[in-house]
Amino acid sequence: MNVESLARPAVLSQPTYEPGKPIEYVARELGLDPAGIIKLASNENPNGPSPKAVAAAKRALEQGELYPDGGCFALRQRLAAEYGLGADQFVIGNGSNEILELLGHVFLGPGDEAVMGDPAFVVYKLVTLLFGAKAVEVPLVNHCHDLAALARAITPRTKLVFVATPNNPTGTANTEAELVAFVRALPEHVICVVDEAYAEYVDQAPDLRPLIAEGRKVICLRTFSKIHGLASLRVGYGYASPAFAALLNRVRQPFNVNAIGQAAALAALDDRDFAQRCAKDNRTGLAQLEAGFRALRLEFVPSVANFILVKVGDGLKVFDALQRRGVIVRPVKSYGLPEWIRITVGTKAQNERVLAELKTIVG
Repeated sequence: MNVESLARPAVLSQPTYEPGKPIEYVARELGLDPAGIIKLASNENPNGPSPKAVAAAKRALEQGELYPDGGCFALRQRLAAEYGLGADQFVIGNGSNEILELLGHVFLGPGDEAVMGDPAFVVYKLVTLLFGAKAVEVPLVNHCHDLAALARAITPRTKLVFVATPNNPTGTANTEAELVAFVRALPEHVICVVDEAYAEYVDQAPDLRPLIAEGRKVICLRTFSKIHGLASLRVGYGYASPAFAALLNRVRQPFNVNAIGQAAALAALDDRDFAQRCAKDNRTGLAQLEAGFRALRLEFVPSVANFILVKVGDGLKVFDALQRRGVIVRPVKSYGLPEWIRITVGTKAQNERVLAELKTIVG
């Protein structure tokens, strides 16, 4: 009897997440100099991490023999002050991905359904399937969530509905008014999960805290991986009603967020100048890429996030050609977009390089 025969049948058919390829891997695979490779595949911050966060992380590492604060007390207190909410309204995760999994632990099981856009962040579907529930995917309209169609897809079996704004991989966003109306119209048995991972890049991101105050069944997720540049430390959080947060904290593993990550996240919240500069640089970078795509006569989806979707013909072929030239981007065939690639906004020089390489390949 092999070990696979002992596993739950659903595990054997569970899809797996495919991350962007690391620079070192591509260098080894293609015989390239790592120093000459740029990675614009995983929506990482080209400015690096907040300097204040780096300093705080180094200080925390000096006490590496101690277990972290299992309740993330200081970070929850700081977030509470930032948002004007109670500390008991936050749950801290090993990246916001972990909070998606916690939602599955609490709310999903065989016979349940979760509604989501298509394409949207693949982890919504992965978590749904992991817990034996059914993923109901609703096509986007003009690359944006069709909230009316999401609402129509809800059945008595629906437990969760996921809305990412801005959406990954399309970079589009719904307005605050649209989201508020959508959440207020949801049936009592449905929870809305609003993924705000890229919200700090939006000039005026939706504020859904009034919905929480109204007692609506909604949770908002954010991360320190993007604008704060702390992707390697894996710190994310969700905010909701105290009762909602308490449910997620019941199934959260002890010490799920390391002390170095907690210290860096605390310091990053205080580094407002860094975050504002990153948002400004990102807007400049988006404009640079859009102008380059227009010059190459390439169709693209206007984005408000830190990445942009561009139509290049054979997405996998262009991805491979760029990679062989030392530029790593993200093919999105797995999202049902075989003619497109997703490019993270880089520095000015990185953006210039990817545009130059694209001109060589598809120009």
